[in-house]
Amino acid sequence: MKLLSPELYAKSIVASVQEYSLLSFRAVANLFSGRRYWADIFTQMDSIGVGSLPIVVLTGFFTGCVLALQAAVSLKEFGAVGMTGRLVSLSMVKELGPVLTGLMVSGRNASGMASEIGSMKVSEQIDAMRALGTDPVRKLVTPRVLATVVMLFFLTIISDACGTAGGALVSVVLLRLNGSTFFHTAYMALVAGDVVGGLVKPLISGFIIATIGCYYGMTTKGGTQGVGRSTTQAVVVSSVLIILVDFLVTQLMIGIFGR
Repeated sequence: MKLLSPELYAKSIVASVQEYSLLSFRAVANLFSGRRYWADIFTQMDSIGVGSLPIVVLTGFFTGCVLALQAAVSLKEFGAVGMTGRLVSLSMVKELGPVLTGLMVSGRNASGMASEIGSMKVSEQIDAMRALGTDPVRKLVTPRVLATVVMLFFLTIISDACGTAGGALVSVVLLRLNGSTFFHTAYMALVAGDVVGGLVKPLISGFIIATIGCYYGMTTKGGTQGVGRSTTQAVVVSSVLIILVDFLVTQLMIGIFGR
């Protein structure tokens, strides 16, 4: 691997950020003008949303189960086991639901986008699309961005519901808590700010997943080795950015709603 001087490395980072920003801007601008490839959009929605549903349901459900077990152990010391529902619902809706769903979808779909578009790039299919007068960004990137943002929003809601259901199952079956008390405390714990924060995060995460996956696919070089490298980079970068955005949005919501 060729080593770069700090100056050249810094320039390459700035150039990459510039290319990514331009690609993201074009992908969003295409939503408001010109031709829209609805068949591709619905195909991507099916692939991203329905295809990710099993892993999102399982992840959310068992996260809720573990949360209930751990919460009961900690709350037992204070004689507050009845507050398990409150802790499970707050944790799932505000943090774990959006973040874990984003990470699961990132691992499954950011890698898929990078490898699919990267393979098209190295096999010169994207150049052929340009030669035929088709805009690759409008055809390949915009449908993926729209589909990921929309479907991740609903997948997060499903993950939150499954996590709460998993926590309720463990609380009722293993911890012998009252089911109606669990759901009542879970419901009463949530305020508008918690729900808003939990539903803003998947919108931003979905945009990150799609644009990062497509960016690394569109900039793939070096044949099949390059495709593998782009796939790995897409997952790593999108996962890190999802966690970073989670911190920033949480800080913003605390500033706005006070919690």
